[in-house]
Amino acid sequence: MKIIDAHMHYFNISHFKTIARKAGHTNSVKGWQKICDENNIVYAIAMGNSYDAPSRFGGVPPRLIDLGGDVSEEFDKIPDNIGYCLGVSSEDITSKNAEKTALEFEYYLKNDKKHCLGLKFYMGYNSVYLNDKRHQPLFEIAKEYKVPVAMHSGETASNRGQLKYAHPLTVDEAALEHPDVKFVICHIGNPWVQDAITVAGKNENVYIDLSGLMEGIPSKEYLAYHKDYFAHMNMWLKYANVYGKIMYGSDWPLINIPTYVDVMKKLIPVKHHEEFFYKNALKVYSRIKIPK
Repeated sequence: MKIIDAHMHYFNISHFKTIARKAGHTNSVKGWQKICDENNIVYAIAMGNSYDAPSRFGGVPPRLIDLGGDVSEEFDKIPDNIGYCLGVSSEDITSKNAEKTALEFEYYLKNDKKHCLGLKFYMGYNSVYLNDKRHQPLFEIAKEYKVPVAMHSGETASNRGQLKYAHPLTVDEAALEHPDVKFVICHIGNPWVQDAITVAGKNENVYIDLSGLMEGIPSKEYLAYHKDYFAHMNMWLKYANVYGKIMYGSDWPLINIPTYVDVMKKLIPVKHHEEFFYKNALKVYSRIKIPK
């Protein structure tokens, strides 16, 4: 079965390297390609990637925002089997620079059609709601170029985050006001799983990725201990019947891919595996071009 990883990270950060070792691999270009080869991952979407270019239009340019990430020489080229979503630093955007900021993002969407797949907003890490007026020009750019808007939702890796901004219910308002833009609730809103599923079930233009629900290599004891959590998620997925709107994502390098794929295979009914692991990502991230 072919797999598209709809949520991973492709840059250098010491924190990632430490967790990667605990997850049984290395946070490296070779390490990722080896995982792809061994698990039939034909494409992946890196969240928050850009190359820290200077401002071209006087706005806030897209940049690596994930936990202070930095592109090193090792990660300075994006291979054919990886696309990226541009990271939005919401707190730096103002009413005065919002339109110019949209031009900064449009530059990549226009000039890197091969790899630039969408926009990534960091609600919770940024103390700004998704539907804040400062984001409206970016939503218009997403509409024009037919790319999705992905939003961090749920708990944050840092205790400095403010969770009210990362609640999946905040996507509902944005989705209603921008029906021609696809929105992705990342991490299934964890721990607000039922809220994320309800928002996706209600809004035709809202999707979900199931990335980052475990870290490292969870033991059998860990999975057994948390069986009620996965049963709760399974119940809501079945109740809402949103299998056409959910995507596999890993949050690599933070997790062990074979283990995570195995857990997701058990969570998602077999008849929906092709949708979940492959087809739904093509539907949402329509710029994806699978290398031959």
